[in-house]
Amino acid sequence: MQPWRTQSRGQGMSMATERASAGQGERWPLLPPLLAALGLATGLIAHWIIGTGYESQVSAVRLALLSFVSVSAIIFGFVAVRTDLIRSAVFAVGCGAVAALILYFNGATSGWSATEGWRIVCLALAIGIAAPLFQAGREGGFRPISYALAHDHAWTNGVLWCLSWAFVGVVMLLSFLLAALFDLIGIDLLKELLRKEWFWRGLVGLAFGLGLALLREQRRIVGLLQNVAMLVLGVLAPVLAVGLGLFLIALPFTGLQPLWEATKSTTPILLACAVGALLLVNAVIGNGGDDAPRNRVLRWAALVLAVAILPLVGIAAVATGLRIGQYGFTPERLWGLTFVVIASVVAVAYVISVIRGRWSWAERVRPANLHLAMIVCGIALLLATPIVSFNAISTGDQVGRLESGKVTPDKFDWAALAFDFGEPGRKALERLKRSSNSAVREKALEASKAKRRYDVVEREPDLQFTGRVQISPAGAVLPKKLKAALTRYICEEGALCRVFLQPDGQTAGILSDGCASLPAQQRADPKTSCQIYTHTLVVHKGEWVKIPLPYESPTMAPAEESISLNAERDAISRGDVTVRKVERRQLFIGDKPSGPLFE
Repeated sequence: MQPWRTQSRGQGMSMATERASAGQGERWPLLPPLLAALGLATGLIAHWIIGTGYESQVSAVRLALLSFVSVSAIIFGFVAVRTDLIRSAVFAVGCGAVAALILYFNGATSGWSATEGWRIVCLALAIGIAAPLFQAGREGGFRPISYALAHDHAWTNGVLWCLSWAFVGVVMLLSFLLAALFDLIGIDLLKELLRKEWFWRGLVGLAFGLGLALLREQRRIVGLLQNVAMLVLGVLAPVLAVGLGLFLIALPFTGLQPLWEATKSTTPILLACAVGALLLVNAVIGNGGDDAPRNRVLRWAALVLAVAILPLVGIAAVATGLRIGQYGFTPERLWGLTFVVIASVVAVAYVISVIRGRWSWAERVRPANLHLAMIVCGIALLLATPIVSFNAISTGDQVGRLESGKVTPDKFDWAALAFDFGEPGRKALERLKRSSNSAVREKALEASKAKRRYDVVEREPDLQFTGRVQISPAGAVLPKKLKAALTRYICEEGALCRVFLQPDGQTAGILSDGCASLPAQQRADPKTSCQIYTHTLVVHKGEWVKIPLPYESPTMAPAEESISLNAERDAISRGDVTVRKVERRQLFIGDKPSGPLFE
């Protein structure tokens, strides 16, 4: 059996290990105490910035300070070498300054929208790509960057990141174990310290810095673990290649329609598969030369994955285009569209490399990877800034659809405008409150009063129950606000929604009857797979709200349940559904009720 890679460098010795052994890598005894002290200082400064307790809203200044300190310290820990400390420090501080400026101009968290986290992801991605490019460029004198060096540093940094956090986890577990041990004999000093935020934050920073330094000193072990990780990922390549191949072969027979009907997450799933294929391709092809695979199965698997990325991204593009065409722009769809465009560039580059390189396609993919990394780094950095505002674009598009009549006020997503589109959405909502259209004005005013997204979500047309409604007593009129409260959380689609209005006009019993369409004999059979869900709605502050059930229904034997179901169906047919005062028991401690109600 052929080995999957040659091992001419020795036992799993990565290029980084080889370089370290050859020159810049003699041991640096000061590195562990230096990074440990830096980590401790970073943790304590972060505590000073964050403060004690939990605050849901963080100011832009504090975000900027926190990102500058943490990013600078982390990047310095990864790129610092004894022979080039000044440039390492300048690069680390530069990364921290860029992160701080971006977060500062993005504003306080109170103005963030639901998709603001993607900006942080893009910022982390840009810095994560820039670090190995800097490391590789420094070693090559910043002449054309060597792909082999950049590839090796990228994988090494990833391994170091994961192992450093694993070391932090071990340190924290050991600390809690020792605290519990000393607490057994009445010494609770460590236990109390671990409850102090300044202590555990400093401890986390110290552990991360020390772990990173110790791992960087053990270059052979890290190189071996890096090779093991790439070996494991490489072995998974044939599995994913077969799966994606079968999926693409099946598509001409099934068509694309099942993809749209099965889930609304078609694009994320396809992009995740494309990213997985990209990762496994690069794990297999390595950085060239002795690192190239010799196993024929792995080479074919990598080829299949490299080609499969394009159709996957193409289908994702179609799915995204359909959603945008139907419902317009939202920040989520714009982020999805952006990722599809980036993935399309990568996919086309890989297919061109395969076509032009044929059996030597990997030799063309590797330099393409370097250029793609630089492009993605720049785009990610741009997307992290507020220069490109998906919230503003989405707000303009959605409001335009509303004002042009493409969407009626009743079907417009007011919750998204109020809570998902950030500051542009809130400004548009204020403007719509002065609209000449009374329906728009009323809906905008209602959405602006909502303190939580879910206060508006319950009135969204997508959640409105659209099935059959039967009102009792006969001839009664369903109140407008009660009708608006009948969402799919109250009455399930496909069920008969039975509304029993009570004489007081302030209470209603709602039965979501999933058994109504079945024959009478089946409806009373406990084995029949159908449900009747009951809800009680009352008027509270002018709105119909659902009240929870105070206790669980008792369980019954099958025979008893059949009798009970028959009696229940008869009562429903007669319209005998009422709200009554009942007496229950409950545990009291003094005059304070405690525990659930029971019979």
